[in-house]
Amino acid sequence: MNIWGIVRQLNFWQFTTLAKMLLANPLLANPTLKATKRALYICDIHYKKTHHKNGRANAFRHAIWSLLVCKETLKITKTEEKSMIWAQKITDLHEKLAPNAPLETAMDLHNNAMGIQFFSTLVNSTEEEIILFLKNKTNGAIKVTSSIEIANYPNDLVYILENE
Repeated sequence: MNIWGIVRQLNFWQFTTLAKMLLANPLLANPTLKATKRALYICDIHYKKTHHKNGRANAFRHAIWSLLVCKETLKITKTEEKSMIWAQKITDLHEKLAPNAPLETAMDLHNNAMGIQFFSTLVNSTEEEIILFLKNKTNGAIKVTSSIEIANYPNDLVYILENE
């Protein structure tokens, strides 16, 4: 992942929004980038490129990304709560800066929130334990067809499309 390639694609509003957030929390930028790269690497290993679609692998990607952001930033914030708040802010911002269709956005926001929720119980787990836990959650993910339906699954990952 080339961070400068991504930054170059942002319009002025997107760039200034991201810059403001990172300038307000400069020490969290590097661990967030590290977590992002690691999450993509793990997803590529376990799901190839299917995690870029809207299936179960995508649910896994969003959950592991937000969870790893929590885990990496904890080294700086020193509190689970602060790391979880940061992860929520940065993952919500990502969805705002790279908008999808409404159902895809709702799915991504939900799965990001699930990763943050899972962090509370996995805070002291190894990466292997986290991956195993999330793969099990991914296998039990629920297929949804509307944004409203997502609220019915407050403890589960959700996805839109089968076989992706």
